[in-house]
Amino acid sequence: MTTGYGADERLARAALTRVIEPGDENGGRWLHKFGARGLMELLTSPEGTDDEPLCDVGPRRIRGLRARAATAAPERDLAAIAAVGGRFVCPGDQEWPTQLDDLGTSRPIGLWVRGRPDLRLWALRSVAVVGARACTPYGAHMAGSIASGLAERGWVVTSGAAYGVDGAAHRGALASDGATVAVLACGVDVVYPPGHAELVRRIAEQGLVVGELAPGDHPTRSRFILRNRVIAALTRGTVVVEAEYRSGSLVTARSAQRLGRFTMGVPGPATSGLSAGVHELLRGEGVLVTDAAEVVELVGDMGDLAPARRGPVLARDLLDPLGRRILDALPARAALGGREIARESATTADEALGKLYELHSLGFVERHGEGWQLTPRTTRDGGTRRAGP
Repeated sequence: MTTGYGADERLARAALTRVIEPGDENGGRWLHKFGARGLMELLTSPEGTDDEPLCDVGPRRIRGLRARAATAAPERDLAAIAAVGGRFVCPGDQEWPTQLDDLGTSRPIGLWVRGRPDLRLWALRSVAVVGARACTPYGAHMAGSIASGLAERGWVVTSGAAYGVDGAAHRGALASDGATVAVLACGVDVVYPPGHAELVRRIAEQGLVVGELAPGDHPTRSRFILRNRVIAALTRGTVVVEAEYRSGSLVTARSAQRLGRFTMGVPGPATSGLSAGVHELLRGEGVLVTDAAEVVELVGDMGDLAPARRGPVLARDLLDPLGRRILDALPARAALGGREIARESATTADEALGKLYELHSLGFVERHGEGWQLTPRTTRDGGTRRAGP
C-alpha cells in the first residue's frame, strides 16, 4: 500500500484517533498546523508548558485531551486491527478516499478498515441508503429492493449497520452478491448493535467495515451523529427511506447537501410519521426516487437513464386513430348503423365500414343485422370501452 506519511506520522495519527473525537474542528485545525506528530508532542508535554498553541479551547478541555494522549497506545491498536485482518488508512495513502477531504477541518484523522476491497475505489461508485431504525415493513422492503438493484448495477451500498433501514440495505446488497460498506460509530472490531453480529461479520467478509474510532472503542450518541458526515462524504448521493423529523438520517442528508452530493428520498404515506422527515426533505432540495434505476439516473454517468414509466399497454393502444374514434362511437349495449358510426367518428361511410370489418376481425366489434356494437370482451376492457357514466 502506497502511503503519504512516514511511520512516525502514521503512528501519531493512529494515537490521535484515541484522543480527538470524530469531527472535532479544533483538532482538525491543530492537525493542519502542527501535523499529527507535532500535535501529539504538544499533548504529551508536561502540563502547562505548551498550552499556548492550543488556546482555542479551555484548560479543562486541554487537561482531558492530555489525559487521553497519555494513555494512547497506537502500536497496540495497530496490532489489534491487524489481528482481525484490518488496516489503518490515512489521508495521503493510495487507498484514502479523497472525497473525504471535502469535510475540511472535520475530515477524519484516519480510518480503521476491515475487509479486502480497496476503499478508495469502492467509494468512487457508492450510494448511501439510510433511514429509520424502527422502520415499517414497507421501509425495509424499499431499502432492500433499492440496495439490491444498486448492487446488481455495480454500485456500492453504504450505510451504518443499524437496525431497520440500514440493516435492510446491507442485506439487500449482500443478497445480490453485491458490494456494501458499513460505517460504524465505534471500533470496527466492536459489534453494535449486538443483534447485528452476523450481519457485520458478513459485511467484513464480503465488503468493508469502516470507522474513525480505534479498535475496542464504544459508540455514543454524539458519535452516531458525527458518523453520518462520513457516510455522506464517502458517497455520490444519499437515499433516505423513512425518517422522522428529528431522525439522524436527515443529518446524513443535510451533510450530503452541504457537500454538494445528491440527496434523494423515498416517499411514504402522507399519514406516516416515519415518512414525515422524508417528505420535508422532498419539499426542499431532495429528489423523489422509487427504485434503483431512478437513483442511478441521478448519480450515475450520462446516459444511465431510468426506463420511461407508463401503464400497461392495452390492445386499443395499438390501433390507428380512426380505429380508436370508431370504437369511441360504438355503444356498449346497442347496435348502431354504419352511417351513424361514420357521422360520430367524423369519417365517410366507406371508410367506417372498412374499419369496422377490420375491427371485427380483431375481435373488438360484432355485427347485429345492419348494426354494429362492441363485443362483450371489449366492453369489459377498460382500455377500449367508450368513456361515459
